[in-house]
Amino acid sequence: MSKAHTGTATRTHHPSGVLSHRRPARQRLSRIEIPRVAGNVELELDRRKVRLTHLDKLFWPSRGLTKHDLLQYYADVAPFLLPHIIDRAMVMKRYPDGATGEAFFMKRAPTPRPEWVETCAIAHASGNVIEFPMVQDLASLLWLVNLGCIDLHPWYARCDDVDRPDYLHFDLDPVPGARFDDVRATALILRDMLQRLGMSPLAKTTGSRGIHVYVPIVRGPKQKSVWGVAKQIALALARQQPQLITAEYRVARRPHGRVLVDYNQNAWGRTLASVYSLRPTLNATVSTPVTWSEIEQGAATEDYRIDNVPGRLQEVGDLWAPLLAKRERFNLETLDTDGMSD
Repeated sequence: MSKAHTGTATRTHHPSGVLSHRRPARQRLSRIEIPRVAGNVELELDRRKVRLTHLDKLFWPSRGLTKHDLLQYYADVAPFLLPHIIDRAMVMKRYPDGATGEAFFMKRAPTPRPEWVETCAIAHASGNVIEFPMVQDLASLLWLVNLGCIDLHPWYARCDDVDRPDYLHFDLDPVPGARFDDVRATALILRDMLQRLGMSPLAKTTGSRGIHVYVPIVRGPKQKSVWGVAKQIALALARQQPQLITAEYRVARRPHGRVLVDYNQNAWGRTLASVYSLRPTLNATVSTPVTWSEIEQGAATEDYRIDNVPGRLQEVGDLWAPLLAKRERFNLETLDTDGMSD
């Protein structure tokens, strides 16, 4: 996606009207069962009919997991997931042949599509206006996943102002030669710096090789400003811990065995796999919120999978809820950079 942009967006509503910035209540206490059948099925959810196709298609052949299992997972976690992705443009990464097949990115909401699927039309400097789909409820979530979207990639800013994000974040990615132990150590060092700055960081596994660290912020600064703050912090960490951490964006110049603190993922139009996203990994791992204590105790990517994350959510709830809270959001305009020099 182009870095140059106009920063404007419009939103297409379903005729019945949808409240902006709503948070879906966790009203579905009973489990939504998707029929385990060969072929296709049609569900009716809140008077919306969703057609789910090829339910018996293998998506993780080595584990015997099908498209039905993919859809059932998202139905199970929807009460926890939806508040984090509602009102945001969604970049689709589609895996038509499952987790082991080729994937491709798609921005424009496909047509034809159900008339109740809302879109976010974002103008780009090129003159193109792209209508991204938005996931506003369980019906639209299952519709999107049915397109073969294993993981979900929402924008950092909501549709009413796509240039003002709700959080800054860091993608901790091991450079070849680095271990996941190094990623955990980097996450804890980053946590300590962010807390010295007065921030309240949250962590989640990426479901792949690294850890994501997010900070809820007061909405206001534009994406470029948020990116600039993330860059300052990443460079400061790399100066303090050069044997462990790098902030070098150029792949060829990254030192072997370090952990990349990737601040560039804060750029306008970039996306990361959302919280509770399944990932196209061998064991169907999930990008899962973890406590700092769990990281200290050795939490690993493989600990959180399609088969155990729904149960974990019932036990611990949404550890990512502070990212949605109105209070205790950090105001970047008050940032004191002295905390970066300790």
